[in-house]
Amino acid sequence: MAMAFKMGTTGLGVTEECKSSFMELKKKKVHKYIVFKIDEGSREVRVEKVGASDASYHDFATSLPHDDCRYAVFDFDFLTLDNCHKSRIFFIQWCPTASRIRAKILYATSKGGLRRELDGVHYDLQATDPTEMGIQVIRDTAK
Repeated sequence: MAMAFKMGTTGLGVTEECKSSFMELKKKKVHKYIVFKIDEGSREVRVEKVGASDASYHDFATSLPHDDCRYAVFDFDFLTLDNCHKSRIFFIQWCPTASRIRAKILYATSKGGLRRELDGVHYDLQATDPTEMGIQVIRDTAK
């Protein structure tokens, strides 16, 4: 049985898999992205999907549902103006317009607990449609 850590006042837990997958993304670069889902039955945040280290931003963006909320982290690699390789980790709260009100509220009120477990995130984004988290938004933010 997965261990869960309590989150904030909502009583949701974060599974150990969430933390270990994030460390694999951050330290070992095993994953390019991780999509997290709140399991309302068990009241836990779980890993729903991981993207291989060679996955593209398009792969990540299309892995998010068009009608339900998710949390995600994406490891963005880029070159600076002076040709240095850099990496920035983005935390994205995805709450599309078509998702249920209950899901939007649950994800909004539970974000802090998961976010505290993911030490090493550089930027936070909230998006309700794909344009709010498009690759150009990511590039402009990472500069």
